[in-house]
Amino acid sequence: MEKLSIVKIGGNIIEDETSLNTFLELFSNLKGKKILVHGGGKRATHIASKLGIESKMVNGRRVTDAETLEVITMVYGGLVNKNVVAKLQAKNTNAIGLTGADVNSIQSDKRPVKDIDFGFVGDVKNVANNAIDKLIKADFTPVFCAITHDGKGQLLNTNADTITSQVAVGMSKLYETSIYYCFELNGVLKDINDKNSVIKNIDTNIYADLLDNNIISDGMLPKLENCFDALKNGVHKVNMGNIAMLTKENDNFTTITL
Repeated sequence: MEKLSIVKIGGNIIEDETSLNTFLELFSNLKGKKILVHGGGKRATHIASKLGIESKMVNGRRVTDAETLEVITMVYGGLVNKNVVAKLQAKNTNAIGLTGADVNSIQSDKRPVKDIDFGFVGDVKNVANNAIDKLIKADFTPVFCAITHDGKGQLLNTNADTITSQVAVGMSKLYETSIYYCFELNGVLKDINDKNSVIKNIDTNIYADLLDNNIISDGMLPKLENCFDALKNGVHKVNMGNIAMLTKENDNFTTITL
């Protein structure tokens, strides 16, 4: 089975021009088939405040009313996505910028209201792996922003980590898929105060031990739950670390397997 790398970058890389250029150089040099997924929340918050729109967050997730959705569509689907695509073209990567509405690639359901009404936020229900594969087979590199649609004309703000794992699960029917979550830490850390205490390999048994010893907590918990969910649904492996993990020379990051 041919290999496919799915790489996700967050707002901290997008906001820093030097980090972004370094990352895109590494991504361009990554061998084989690949997909890029990006967020852009920090830029969206900044532009929303310039427009006098207050950003509301609950448990780190953005409440997306109609005004906020307009800003997110402009920022994620326009400003950030097209800048990334243009920079990749300059590095000889023939990128194509996409939302989940393009080629009907990622459909979502609007999140039902329980305790909190998140507004126009989507939970992924279907990834059109064959449509995405047509782009890959045509030698395009898909670059997805964090927007999906409901199939009835409504765009939806969707968590970029979730898009990454769901696209990887969908594509795993056609490829051996590996996820690379790029963030500012070197990987999953044994000691949050020691940036070099990277746990290089985590499987289900090691994960259970880490939970028992309270080594994994807070923001890392949903990330890792997401990773194991992807692995149980066909993804080959998940890697977490800083952008240097995309180089052959660096092995100081976390690899998660079943």
